[in-house]
Amino acid sequence: MIARNWRRHLVLACSIKVNINVPSQAETLSKTKTGKHRTCTDLLDCAYCHHHQQEEAMSTVTAASPAAGSFCIPRSRRRINMPRFTMTVRSSNAVSVGVAPILTKFKHDCATPLPLLRHVADAMATDMRAGLAVDGGSDLKMILSYVDTLPTGNERGLFYALDLGGTNFRVLRVQLGGKEERVIATEFDQVSIPQELMFGTSEELFDFIASGLAKFAEKEGGKFHLPPGRKREIGFTFSFPVRQTSIDSGILIKWTKGFAISGTAGRDVVACLNEAMDRQGLDMRVSALVNDTVGTLAGARYWDDDVMVAVILGTGTNACYVERMDAIPKLQGHVSPSGRTIVNTEWGAFSNGLPLTVFDRDMDAASINPGEQIFEKTISGMYLGEIVRRVLLKMAAEGSLFGESVPEKLSTPFVLRTPDLSAMQQDTSDDLNVVGSILYNIAGVESNLSARKIVLEVCDTIVMRGGRLAGAGIVGILQKMEEDSTGLIFGKRTVVAMDGGLYEHYPQYKRYLKDAVKEILGLEKSKNVVIEHTKDGSGIGASLLAASNSKYEHDF
Repeated sequence: MIARNWRRHLVLACSIKVNINVPSQAETLSKTKTGKHRTCTDLLDCAYCHHHQQEEAMSTVTAASPAAGSFCIPRSRRRINMPRFTMTVRSSNAVSVGVAPILTKFKHDCATPLPLLRHVADAMATDMRAGLAVDGGSDLKMILSYVDTLPTGNERGLFYALDLGGTNFRVLRVQLGGKEERVIATEFDQVSIPQELMFGTSEELFDFIASGLAKFAEKEGGKFHLPPGRKREIGFTFSFPVRQTSIDSGILIKWTKGFAISGTAGRDVVACLNEAMDRQGLDMRVSALVNDTVGTLAGARYWDDDVMVAVILGTGTNACYVERMDAIPKLQGHVSPSGRTIVNTEWGAFSNGLPLTVFDRDMDAASINPGEQIFEKTISGMYLGEIVRRVLLKMAAEGSLFGESVPEKLSTPFVLRTPDLSAMQQDTSDDLNVVGSILYNIAGVESNLSARKIVLEVCDTIVMRGGRLAGAGIVGILQKMEEDSTGLIFGKRTVVAMDGGLYEHYPQYKRYLKDAVKEILGLEKSKNVVIEHTKDGSGIGASLLAASNSKYEHDF
C-alpha cells in the first residue's frame, strides 16, 4: 500500500532522485521498517531490479518521461488529487534480472529438440554395432552376459539374491513353486552402505555385505533344510562394469556410481563375495552373476514373453537387451542353445552428441572419473540434483537469486539430491511452501516466491533433458534390434522393462521419457512399444537365474 505520508513522499519524488526500483506485477507500493522499498515481483518484467546492489546508480525518475522498467500508477488505483508520476520500487518477491541470462543460456544449452533426439538414438545404435564388432570398438562395452536361457517358470526351491548397485544393497529370499505356483513367497531387506566403505578396500566392502546377508539368512527360521554337501544358491546382481567369463564369474573392469574402492579392479567379484561369505561361515555360493538390468529383464520376462529390453534408472543407469548370437562378431567359441543371449550395453559411458552445459563439464571435471560415464552423469539420479545445485549457486553468486549473500550450504557438493527435486516439483501450493522448506532445510536458503519459481524452472529443465535423452537411448536400442530382425520389434508388441527409483518416483521424468519415445518413433511404431515399470525386478530376476543355473535338483 502507499505509505501513509504520501504527500511528503510526493514532494520528494518530484524534486530529488528516487532511489527505488520497479515492480513488475505489483501495482501498489510498500516500505519496509528500514525505509527501503522492496524488490520487484518478477525478474523478467523488471529491467532494473538487478541494480538493487547499486542503489546509487539508479536513474532519476521524472513525471515527464517514464524510463524503461518504470511504471505509472494506473488511474483506477490513484488516490484522489494524487498527480501522475513515475517511480521505481523494490518488492519483497523480486529476483535480480542478473539471473535471466544465466537461466536463458542454461535452457538453451539443455534443449532436446527432435532432430537432436534422433541424432542421439542413431548414435546409440551406431556405438552398439561398433561395440559388438570388437572389444573397445566404442564407448559402449556391449558385454556378453552368458545368460543364454531365461527362466521358464518350471523352477522350484528356495533361492537367495543379493543386489549391489548403488548406495544400498538388498538381500532377497524367494521360494519358487514351478508352473503351478510360480513365486510362492518373497522376503527382502535393504542395508545402507556407509560412505567410507565406498572409498575403502575390497575386503571391507564384501565383509560388510556378507555380514548383512548372514543376519538376513538367520531369519529363515529353519523352514528349509539342505541335504548334506549342498549350499544355498545366490543370484548376485552386480551393477558395475565386469568382463564376464561365465555365468558365475566376472572380472571387475572399474567402479562407477561414486564408488572408488581399492584392490578390486581386475579381480573376480564372485570370488570376492564367496570368500567373504566363507569368512562369515555361510553355507552359500553364487550360482549366477548378473547385471541389474539383466536381472530386471529376466524377472520381467518370467511373467511376459514380450520383454526384450530392460533399463535401470536410479542412482546410476544401464540397459540390456536380447541379441541374436550371429549379430555379435566379437563373440568367438560360445554356443547358445537358443541362438540368443542378453547383452549388457553399459550405456552410461555413451557420450555422442549430448547437449552439455558448463555445469555438466565442471561437475565432470570435479568427479572421481572425469571424462567417463557422461550419459550417466546426464540422465541418472545421482547427478541431476548436483547439476541443479551448481546452476543455483551461479545464480546466487552472479544474479543474487537468494539475496545479497550466497548461502554457505549451497556450496557443498551433492547437498541437493534428486529426490529433493522430485519433491519440489510435486509442490502445488500457491506459495510453493514445499520448495521453500526444502531449500531452507537442505541448503540453508531463504527464498521468496519468485526465487522458488526459478528453482522449479531449473529443476524442470534438467529433468526434461534427462528424461528425453533416456527415451532417445531406448529408441536407439530398439532401432539396433530392428536392423537384425526386420518387423520383429516395431511390427509386434515389444516391452521395455523399467526399474529404478528415479523412474519410479519422479513422475515428470517418466512422462518426459515416454513422450520422447513417442515423438521419435511416431504414432504407428510407438503404439507397439510398451514401457512398463517392473518393481524389484533385478533382485527377483537374479534369484530366478540362480534357479535356472542351479547345480542341484531342488525339490524341497
